[in-house]
Amino acid sequence: MEKLYFVYMLRCSDGTLYTGITTDPARRLKEHNLGIGAKFTRAKRPVKMVYAERADGRSEASKREAEIKTYTREKKLLLIGSPNNIIGEIEWIPE
Repeated sequence: MEKLYFVYMLRCSDGTLYTGITTDPARRLKEHNLGIGAKFTRAKRPVKMVYAERADGRSEASKREAEIKTYTREKKLLLIGSPNNIIGEIEWIPE
């Protein structure tokens, strides 16, 4: 059995949405907010994790990430409000 992955979406401080994959959503959120996440999010901090769903393995997660990235903003916002969202909104709090 492959490692459990998550597909996630972040809401950046400028309102844009970023989609990525990880094995640890809390760690990844912290990395984004520390500026060691994706280049896209570095200038748009702080970010909030607003969506996550489970994926069985990296391949499935990567395919789902690519699919979500083709969605319109409106469709992404509907996904955030859907029952597929397993975590709701999490805000990283500095230590």
